[in-house]
Amino acid sequence: MQKIFIKPSSKIVYELPDTALGVLRSHLKKGKVYRREDLLSSSNAVDRHLKQLVDAGDLEKLSQGLYYAPKSSTFGRLPPKEDELVRAFLKEDDFLIFSPNSYNSLGIGTTQLQNKTWVYNHKRHGVFQLGNRNFDFKMKPRFPKKLDKEFLLIDLLNNLDSLPENKDDVLVNVEKMLSNFDSAKLDKYVLLYGLGKTKKMLLSWIRYS
Repeated sequence: MQKIFIKPSSKIVYELPDTALGVLRSHLKKGKVYRREDLLSSSNAVDRHLKQLVDAGDLEKLSQGLYYAPKSSTFGRLPPKEDELVRAFLKEDDFLIFSPNSYNSLGIGTTQLQNKTWVYNHKRHGVFQLGNRNFDFKMKPRFPKKLDKEFLLIDLLNNLDSLPENKDDVLVNVEKMLSNFDSAKLDKYVLLYGLGKTKKMLLSWIRYS
């Protein structure tokens, strides 16, 4: 229904209530990351409404076409979860997020800390800033759904030349500590995920140990 306001000047001004913005706001879920196209069906003027919601603090703009409905705790606003960010950016669930610092958990002598987050995926390659964080997207033909120590070992060997540790020391430690890993799983994983040099080296160690 139209609202009619009479101003002191006696001019009649007609104003239509902007209910569409309220509808869009009601569809937002705290802690969720949205792409612009996710909200098209809930808005008749999505770009104008997105700007209004960002100005009001209901949304945060993370990058071009990517928005976050902030969730708060007793300590303030929580950042978006990494998997939510990456899922919205890639528009799919098939990816693996981890840091090269995960190699340090293997106990084979890697100790350097690197401020990097890698995303193995099938669609994007390069470093992208999403919100306040940088993600290094790497296109891979295959990768597991979850990290385990056998995959980490193979991936470490694949990336050994780019790591800051002494290469020879790491290789000596890997060969010494192979008994700490599941040899059947290593045998399977190296064929799925290993580069040529990794396959040759690791299979010789497994089969002749």
